[in-house]
Amino acid sequence: MVSPAAVHLSSAGPSMDSPALQYSMILDHLIGDKRPVKDLSPGVMGGLPVPLKSDEQKMIERGMESCAFKAVLACVGGFVLGGAFGVFTAGIDTNVGFDPKDPLRTPTAREVLKDMGQRGMSYAKNFAIVGAMFSCTECIIESHRGKSDWKNAVYSGCVTGGAIGFRAGLKAGVLGCGGFAAFSAAIEYYLR
Repeated sequence: MVSPAAVHLSSAGPSMDSPALQYSMILDHLIGDKRPVKDLSPGVMGGLPVPLKSDEQKMIERGMESCAFKAVLACVGGFVLGGAFGVFTAGIDTNVGFDPKDPLRTPTAREVLKDMGQRGMSYAKNFAIVGAMFSCTECIIESHRGKSDWKNAVYSGCVTGGAIGFRAGLKAGVLGCGGFAAFSAAIEYYLR
């Protein structure tokens, strides 16, 4: 530590006993190019030490954060969930395998399983399309806005619901937009 007397002497002029103290040298040492760069690891700050990520790990992380990967993941997840939901609803439906031409005939197990499979596949495709549309539009909106907040899900819900409902007309598109946006807002409020 430099004493105030030494600073006073150096400002008065150079002396033979002590070298001149220059503030520019001190500033260069403290905040200039000569300051050594310290790589702080969480272990120094009391956390667990984390090894540095390799180039392969960084590449995989970038791939998993891409919109295409998120859309494919939502599509596959929606397909599986929709298939399970379709099979479940077909299992509790009393009209599965029912033949309208012969209402007194009991359907065979093969007919019931065939109807359950058809309903499961139908639900699976619908859920996959909705999941991929929602995930893709949410990722694109998030990339465009540069923010990750609840508004992205609401906007994406409106786009997805509007696109699905628009096939039935303008009024259905507007109602679909509002319904999906409200549902997305409720889910985001609950999850965050």
